[in-house]
Amino acid sequence: MREVEIGLGLQSNLSLPEYARLATAAEAHGIDVLSVFADLLFQPPLPALLEMARVTGRVRLGAACWNPYSMHPYEIAGQLAALDSASDGRAYLGLARGTWLGDIGLTQPRPLTHLREAVQFIYRLLAGDGAGFRGKVFELAPGVALRYETHRPDPPLLIGAWGPRAVAMAGSLAQEIKIGGTANPAMLPVMRRRLEPGERAAGREPGEVRIVVGAVTVVDLDGAAARRRARREVAMYLGVVGDLDPTVDVPHELLTDIKARVAAGDHDGAGSLISDELLDLFAFSGTPDQVAAQAQRLIDAGAGRVEFGTPQGLDTLRGIELIGSRVVPALDRSAGRG
Repeated sequence: MREVEIGLGLQSNLSLPEYARLATAAEAHGIDVLSVFADLLFQPPLPALLEMARVTGRVRLGAACWNPYSMHPYEIAGQLAALDSASDGRAYLGLARGTWLGDIGLTQPRPLTHLREAVQFIYRLLAGDGAGFRGKVFELAPGVALRYETHRPDPPLLIGAWGPRAVAMAGSLAQEIKIGGTANPAMLPVMRRRLEPGERAAGREPGEVRIVVGAVTVVDLDGAAARRRARREVAMYLGVVGDLDPTVDVPHELLTDIKARVAAGDHDGAGSLISDELLDLFAFSGTPDQVAAQAQRLIDAGAGRVEFGTPQGLDTLRGIELIGSRVVPALDRSAGRG
C-alpha cells in the first residue's frame, strides 16, 4: 500500500522570491508535491515551477494543469521538458480541458479527443524517435524530433477531470486523476467507479490510478477567521464545482445568489451564504486540528494525495508552516487506498 502524499497547490500570482521562500519551507516541512495552477489570466506557471525546482531537491513539481486549447502540445512538451531537466526528473505532466476559456474567445470542441491526443503528441515528441503522430486534432510529422536532450521521455501524467467519460479515459492513460475544488470524501468512491472501466480496458488493476483531491485551504490558530476567509474563496468557484459533484445537492437558487454577489464584488456577502456543512465539502478550513480531521476523512475514503490549495492560511507562509508542523503529523497516511 502506497503512503498517501501531501501536496500544496499554489496560485501563479506571486513573485519569484516568494515562490522560492514557500518552496523551501514546504520541503523542510515534508511536503511531497508542489503544484502551480495554470488558471486563466494568471501568470504562466513555468517560471514559478523553475524557481521552486532551483531551491528544492526532493519534492515533485508540476502545473495543475496545462490545457491543450490555450497552449499547443508542442509548447507543453517543451515546458515540461525544461521543468524535468531543471528538477533532475521531479516533474509531472498535468493536463485538463481548462475553464472559462470563452472569456478569451476560445471554444473547447471534442474535449476527450483533445486531451487524449495531446497526451499522445507530448509523449511521442519526448520519445525522440521521430515516429510521428497523426490524430484527428493534432499531427506530428514523421522524422520531426526535438533538437535538444530531454531528461526523461515519460514524466508521470496527471489529468484533471470530473466527468465519467474523462475520468474513464484518465483511468487508461494517467498515473493520477485530480478532482479540484472539493474536500468531499463521498466523491472518492464515485471517482473510483468512474476510473475502473478505463483501468480495465488498459489492462490495469482497478485502483492503480492515484486519486488527488485538492481544494482551497485556510488554516490558522484562529479557526473562525480562517473559515471566514475560506468562505470568500469558495464563493468564487462554487458555481463551477457545485454542479459537478453528484453527491451534493446545492440549491440552484443558492448558486445563483452566490454568483450574483461575486459578480457584484460582494465576496463577503457571497461567502456568508455558504453553510458550515457546505464549506467543509468544498474547502479545508479552520484550526490545524479541524483541517487534519478533514484530510483524514479523505485519506480513509481512498485519496492517494491530498492537496492543500491556495492561500493555505491567512498568511501563506504561516499556513504552510502550520500544515507541515501541525496538520501532516496528525495524519495516518498509511490508510489510503488510492
